[in-house]
Amino acid sequence: MTIRFLIRDIDVADFIESIVWEGHSEKPNRSLTVSFKNTVDGRNKAFAISTGEAVQCFIDNRRIFIGVVFSTDIDVSGNMNVNCFDRNYYTLKSNTTRQFKGKKASDIVRLLAKDFNIPIGTIENTGYVIPKLILRNHSLYDMMMKALVLTYKQTGKRFFFGNEDGKLTLRQHKNNVTPWILAAGSNLTSASYSLSIEDTKTQVQVVGGKDNKFTHTAKSVSSQKLYGVMQHYEEIDEDATKSQVKQRAETLLKELNVINDQASISAIGILDVITGVGVYVREPMTGLAGGYYVTSDTHTIRNGIHEMQLEISKSLEMPVIEISDEELGIEKVKPKKAAKKVTKKKTETKETTTTK
Repeated sequence: MTIRFLIRDIDVADFIESIVWEGHSEKPNRSLTVSFKNTVDGRNKAFAISTGEAVQCFIDNRRIFIGVVFSTDIDVSGNMNVNCFDRNYYTLKSNTTRQFKGKKASDIVRLLAKDFNIPIGTIENTGYVIPKLILRNHSLYDMMMKALVLTYKQTGKRFFFGNEDGKLTLRQHKNNVTPWILAAGSNLTSASYSLSIEDTKTQVQVVGGKDNKFTHTAKSVSSQKLYGVMQHYEEIDEDATKSQVKQRAETLLKELNVINDQASISAIGILDVITGVGVYVREPMTGLAGGYYVTSDTHTIRNGIHEMQLEISKSLEMPVIEISDEELGIEKVKPKKAAKKVTKKKTETKETTTTK
């Protein structure tokens, strides 16, 4: 395995002791931490590297990372760590206030990235036009994610960020599994698996429209036979139509009527297996069998050995993000105050008769 690590087009790979390359489904960026022995004589640095510098990393002539140095530390023996993030990280580093009207999530991503000089790659059309979104003092990432969550709630389509050739990308998640097989006795070295129905819902009730006149209840009869009735209740805005209320209930049921599963596995490293990718897993003791999605990945390369630690799940869900009525531009109707009754006092005039 050959490694190249470029700083100002200077390759310092000969000084590398280890590389940790990682990503997570709830983060917009990938990170790279490189450990060096930055000395040849034990007294002086072999090379200089500063925060803010651009770096690139190649594995077997394949570029896996373009990013920026955000922190460094070094001790008296020359042991040095350099922490880098790709340019998507800048969506977390700036806050602003914006109001969007009649924009798609993909439009919002483009606008914010352009305004804050974040390089843009492929941004797929998210389709759904968001009527209004008012966001105050949020990070760019939070703004983008709120728009993507609204899109998911209306369409059931999930979009995730990536970074290709140093540019921010947005692509729709496809429910397909790539042909990477991780199996016990082959390339899988360890595994653990947990299952829970603590957050499972077997029934969803959604109300909406003016004065909440539309109601739709979606239920899974088969799940209720197994687990009982566990209902999620939600109110949507007063402009919602009957069909939108029904669609929201059905979409939510698909999302919430699942058994939460989480598995951790370790395996021989494969560069293509990163967050968002699907894999086939076979491990008899834990019962892991079939297709799963990678929800987080950590690749470690040390002494020419490449290992990866993965969190995997049957589904790749979007982060849980709350969106208030105020942010949607929905004004709550204030109850009318009862009119005060004003009683007019009649003034009685007494007539005085004088007898002469």
